[in-house]
Amino acid sequence: MALIAARTYKPLPLLLLLIASVASFLLAITSGSLPVSLQELWLILQGNQAGIAYTVVTELRIPRAFSAWLTGAELALAGCLMQVLLRNPLADPYVLGVSGGAATGALLAMMLGAGSALISGSAFAGAMINLMLVFGLSHSKGSWSPTRLLLTGVVTAAGWGAIISFMLSISPDSHLKGMLFWLMGDLSHAGHPGNHIWVLFISLIVSGLLARSLNLMLRGDNQAKALGVPVYSIQITLYIMASLLTASAVTQAGSIGFLGLVIPHILRLTLGSDHRILLPGSVLCGGCLLLLADTFARTILAPQQLPVGVITAFIGVPLFLWVLQKNNRGLV
Repeated sequence: MALIAARTYKPLPLLLLLIASVASFLLAITSGSLPVSLQELWLILQGNQAGIAYTVVTELRIPRAFSAWLTGAELALAGCLMQVLLRNPLADPYVLGVSGGAATGALLAMMLGAGSALISGSAFAGAMINLMLVFGLSHSKGSWSPTRLLLTGVVTAAGWGAIISFMLSISPDSHLKGMLFWLMGDLSHAGHPGNHIWVLFISLIVSGLLARSLNLMLRGDNQAKALGVPVYSIQITLYIMASLLTASAVTQAGSIGFLGLVIPHILRLTLGSDHRILLPGSVLCGGCLLLLADTFARTILAPQQLPVGVITAFIGVPLFLWVLQKNNRGLV
């Protein structure tokens, strides 16, 4: 990778992304089959208004908006960390098979007729099995490298894909639509994110403390080691954090592609690759984009809802191509 580092810390882009996130929250909460004005929203948040609008906002839209933003933030941060870990601009949160393991667990629970809580638990368990499997196989003889980890993850992901295809082929028609929606990304059953918030918060804090070391690691392992960076321990930390972030996101909303690959690219092209800006910027931009995509997914054909993963691709592909054409600094 070429290193395009920002020389000074410039917080203005982060402030703009924070404002965009707040605006996307307001849009998500006020938009839908039952429109809610900003004045009504203010009264609802103060507890001065009851009725169906209060129920819709507090029990449906606010929890879903938080889950959408959190999921997008986790995927974008996981993608950013994975690209540093593998030193590969094509790496995304799913490249090591975490989503495949999670999907296998979730689809198995769906086939057995389990409820949403058990489906989420099964998805997380599948993701953790993949985490341990890939890590164990890539360290089977004590040797380890990003290339070995990537190859192990890609092969494992292919194996999960074969299992998923088999499960879809033998599933009853009554379960098939729900399974396909989960695979495309679906926030229709998302509730309050709960403990998932801590996964993002702790990962952002830890990765932020490692930001300067990550900048040095982009120059290559040997140069980073010469400058005193504990490369191996940081690589293990990145792998664990990226896997946990991906598992948390997939557990909440299924397999939503594209965000973890493209958001870090867009920010590198526009803001540079200083991880002091790139890491929080990825969190804010990923959360904002997925929240907007989910708002469109549930309103564009209301009352019918579309898989949010379809909308992220519709929004993100032309956006990324436009930024790529407008920026001549190249990919990191």
